[in-house]
Amino acid sequence: MLQAFDGVSDCLFVVGKPPQVEAFGKLRPIDIPQFMPALQPLHTKLVAEKLIGESERLKLDYKERGSCDTSYAVPNVARFRVNVFKQNGHHAIVMRKLSTDIPTVESLKLPLICKDFAKEKNGLIFVTGATGNGKTTSLAAILNEINIGQDVHVVTLEDPIEYLHPHKRATFSQRELGRDFPDFVTGLRAALRQAPKAILVGEVRDRETMEIALTAAETGHIVFATLHTINASQSLHRVIGMFDQEEEAQIRERLADVIRFVMSQRLIPKTAGGRILASEVMGSNLRVRETVLLGESDLRSFNDIIEDNSVHGWHTFEMCLLRLFRESRITEDTAMGYSVNKPSMRKLIDLARKEMGTHEDAPTDMSLDIEALHSRPGELAIGKPGSSTTTGRPR
Repeated sequence: MLQAFDGVSDCLFVVGKPPQVEAFGKLRPIDIPQFMPALQPLHTKLVAEKLIGESERLKLDYKERGSCDTSYAVPNVARFRVNVFKQNGHHAIVMRKLSTDIPTVESLKLPLICKDFAKEKNGLIFVTGATGNGKTTSLAAILNEINIGQDVHVVTLEDPIEYLHPHKRATFSQRELGRDFPDFVTGLRAALRQAPKAILVGEVRDRETMEIALTAAETGHIVFATLHTINASQSLHRVIGMFDQEEEAQIRERLADVIRFVMSQRLIPKTAGGRILASEVMGSNLRVRETVLLGESDLRSFNDIIEDNSVHGWHTFEMCLLRLFRESRITEDTAMGYSVNKPSMRKLIDLARKEMGTHEDAPTDMSLDIEALHSRPGELAIGKPGSSTTTGRPR
């Protein structure tokens, strides 16, 4: 399955379809004789049981929650992040292929400001986006910057471990949910007693985990975490929304003090095939802290602050999409479809088309009707091209 196409990221086993792989964002069937023409319930059940093994925790998760997460390795081939879940009463499996090579900021073509993430000594850094958009990979590249440049202890809490970092200058303690700790709250609380300088929390899923992450950031640790949000504004609102209304003022104050960077990202289709990273990056300054404290309004918004600080490497999704469009790496439809602020994106693209000399001036309802003017020279005809309607008197 992995060798069937270039760019395979996932293997899928779903009843009623043949085994499939996702390659560059598109599902493609794979012809495996014993599973053809389509997977049957017994097929997916046996695959799921092989992946779950004898783990009572995974069996209980699957029974009570309808899904479970684990990892799986085929020696000398690949490691996988696995999700086994129920669908229509049957087992289904998605296996995400994990890279064995530690990525770098350069190899991923991440914004160069990501190198600054690794230089922070305390505070909170979010990398956000939907599932499958490369958050873990980007964080691995940022942690690699710490690994090659700092003599510190890094503790990671992951579900599951995706990239195995070798010990370079830094010392890595990588812990996997279910195998090394029971839940993120317990793991993060224990991490504070393990003398780390940097902590990675695979995902902030609830209020209690967020509370401990804030405490860690306040007590001299740099904390990296992921959220399933689409931009900086939504990310900060999500954090604040985890707490009760009567706690909002205090949480805003704490968050304003510890937030360092928010990077949101999406993998979008390239013109030439495959996918490319589009990102938004917001740092922290006085205006950001004020907006976190007081909330967004007509007078202040995170989007405006990001645009005003582009000289520092900050950028909105629209700024990133516009650059990719100007470079002909994505189409206009892609830029519009993946933008967060579509009216702003529309204006930027129209302006870019004019500057690039590809803007087309479409006829309007007030264009001059030359044919009607020639047929009745004593009158001025105004209307749609080809119209014979007269709407004016001769001068």
